[in-house]
Amino acid sequence: MFLDAPRGFRDPARIDERVAMLETAPRVAPLREWANALASRRNAVVPLFDPAEAGVEARVLMLFEAPGPMTNADNKRPGSGFISVDNDDQSAENVWRARDAVGLHDGVLAWNIVPWYLGPASKKPNAVELGQGGMELRRLLPLLSNLAAVVLAGRLAQTGWTKHVAPFIGNDLAVIETWHPSPLSFNQPGHRDDFTKALSRAARYA
Repeated sequence: MFLDAPRGFRDPARIDERVAMLETAPRVAPLREWANALASRRNAVVPLFDPAEAGVEARVLMLFEAPGPMTNADNKRPGSGFISVDNDDQSAENVWRARDAVGLHDGVLAWNIVPWYLGPASKKPNAVELGQGGMELRRLLPLLSNLAAVVLAGRLAQTGWTKHVAPFIGNDLAVIETWHPSPLSFNQPGHRDDFTKALSRAARYA
């Protein structure tokens, strides 16, 4: 996270810069290879990890539910192709502002419990998809050897983690639960403040 304002990917040049970074950022190379293999294995659209984030050096994993439309570069309104706090949507802006407010600028990696694109934002992961996503996340976690904490943003991220990840990995990670950063969620009393407080807790581990 290094842009000085949210929604940086409104500017296509910023996306081009991030694509170029994929070739030169060694800390994201293993994750890029992993995501490409996942896309082939699942025959699905899997957005890229953001090379501006911590990559395999991440101390904090921010886990959401599923990629939103602005992660998909092939949509009618093209997205960036990245899971990124810089995406041009309100949820990404909400995360950017909360991270900035608590100083959580470094040491973070964003991902989803179901990491492949499901469709419109209204399409939520079902029980089978949560199980499949949890299995794939268990394959990813060994690449994140510095990880200290995971932020579970939203009910489905929490369910997927609790049922399909936590029983298999032990108790070494701090687990912080909070609300999803969608506009609908943040319009509910207290949700925005609770989300910011959760990221303040996460910042201690970054």
